Amino acid sequence: MSFRASILSLYPQMFPGHLGESLAGRALERGDWELDTVQIRDFATDRHRSVDDTPAGGGAGMVLRPDVLAAAIDHASPQGDERPRLLMSPRGRPLTQERVRELARGPGAVIVCGRFEGIDQRVIDARALEEVSVGDYVLSGGEPAALTLLDAVVRLLPGVMGNAASGEFESFETGLLEHPHYTRPQDWEERAIPDVLLSGNHAKIEAWRRAQSEELTRQQRPDLLQAKKKPPQG
Repeated sequence: MSFRASILSLYPQMFPGHLGESLAGRALERGDWELDTVQIRDFATDRHRSVDDTPAGGGAGMVLRPDVLAAAIDHASPQGDERPRLLMSPRGRPLTQERVRELARGPGAVIVCGRFEGIDQRVIDARALEEVSVGDYVLSGGEPAALTLLDAVVRLLPGVMGNAASGEFESFETGLLEHPHYTRPQDWEERAIPDVLLSGNHAKIEAWRRAQSEELTRQQRPDLLQAKKKPPQG
């Protein structure tokens, strides 16, 4: 069974976006993964096809109605659907490579793309939506975040990447940032490839790459090193 993503959005035409190109696009054509979209507005009940209303208690912006969104979710994910229901939200838990791998091992995901000021909390609770954030910033809607999440997941699906091993030695896979890369020409603008990479000594090369990863992480993401030092919870 292939990985199937269902996107709930007011702008379904934004999909598959860049995921229709390159390796992910070819995998989509082959059926290695599936993508379908649901127009949330199709589940509005009035003649104006309204999907939002003013926030209870006052305040700026509009809020996505729970009845409309719940109907869209129930259509996309009927009873018995084992796929997790995700809500792209800046207040969600940060997306990690570990969570990406969990999703890639599963049957797919139902992804809700919010708009406006937010969505009614009651539908989040009633439909058990897992709030996911792709960073500490605010986007105009959940669609770009959903594309980012799917990009990270789809590339890990069997058959998508040309070399499966290439996904095992990247930033965050080991809790460290990835080491620097080099290729021909050997000398460029008076900058040479480090000698160790041309030595043919695989043990020394791996040791150098490990040291480089640790130093880059120490300089640019010391928080990752702190996380590795934390004792396991239990």
